[in-house]
Amino acid sequence: MAKNKLLRMDNIGIVVESLDDAISFFSEIGLRLEGRAKIEGEWAGRVTGLGSQHVEIAMMVTPDGHSRLELSRFLTPPVISDHRTAPVNALGYLRAMFTVEDIDELVARLIKRGAQLVGEVVRYENSYKLCYIRGTEGLLIGLAEELGNK
Repeated sequence: MAKNKLLRMDNIGIVVESLDDAISFFSEIGLRLEGRAKIEGEWAGRVTGLGSQHVEIAMMVTPDGHSRLELSRFLTPPVISDHRTAPVNALGYLRAMFTVEDIDELVARLIKRGAQLVGEVVRYENSYKLCYIRGTEGLLIGLAEELGNK
């Protein structure tokens, strides 16, 4: 019997309180809103195990079109847990990492919009500049700038 092969990773999902704020934040990083929809009905609850649910989603896509971020706002059932203030060494979902062209410029822009630098922007050898940022709703985001021959 042939082993099933992985084809791709479609998206990462993040539950938020405000889709508009999250869309604005991720647009500032450089993702594009691909679409917005309401998902409800018995079929959706069978997928998530939540039963009857009503969720508004927004799909954000990276400029290369290969990676997506699904932002979800649950109308019903209500959100029952909040991991946004968990420290970097907490178990479970941690962060999404984005490669950017100019990390210092983007960090300055995001801080003006209320984001907070978690530690500092650091250089890893001659390969990357890296940092973690807490953006809208305290979401933890990693940023990386490839240095190459800089």
